[in-house]
Amino acid sequence: MHTVKFDGRDIPVGKIVCVGRNYAEHIKELGNKTPDKPVIFMKPANAILASGGTIVIPAYSNDCHHEIELAVLIGKKAKNITPEQALDHVAGFAVALDLTLRDVQSVQKAKGLPWEIAKAFDTSCPLSPFIAKDQVKDPQDLQLKLAVNGEVRQDGNTREMMLSIADLLAAVAEYFTLEEGDILLTGTPAGVGRIRSGDKIEASIEQVGTLYVSVA
Repeated sequence: MHTVKFDGRDIPVGKIVCVGRNYAEHIKELGNKTPDKPVIFMKPANAILASGGTIVIPAYSNDCHHEIELAVLIGKKAKNITPEQALDHVAGFAVALDLTLRDVQSVQKAKGLPWEIAKAFDTSCPLSPFIAKDQVKDPQDLQLKLAVNGEVRQDGNTREMMLSIADLLAAVAEYFTLEEGDILLTGTPAGVGRIRSGDKIEASIEQVGTLYVSVA
């Protein structure tokens, strides 16, 4: 059983639902097309890496990228909800990384195959402890910043999301039942880049927290 820290407790995690291409500038930097619906994929709970941990890049990749994201912890079951109801199902927020094996992903995309082997490997989802949602004034106006070895690479704001957190939750809950302990990753701003062995990563989201990880 894999857990995350929330309100001083260990919360069992079911699934991690991720949303790609939710920031326009990130879409541009990768040369992707703007989707007409959310791009959804999943990571297993054993992809989680706690703050202070060590990322292990699989031997089958030579191009692992960092992507800072706001993580949303589900507090109660959600299925076929409206955007207006969505935030009632949120328990809290955390800082997350959606680590991506970009070389592997490119091959999978070219073949029209799923991305999971590029997105769902062990340690591919570093997470800070979650804080209660009432500690965040407005989750759609939070600065995200990621630095590698002290060099800032990503510096964006959640207001740049193409679909809001509420819209994403409603869209995802149309396809999958979201249950207590599930996590939603909400997309990354521009500035993604390669990480290498020995790198030190610091990722922060105002009002939410800071995540520290290194690369083996």
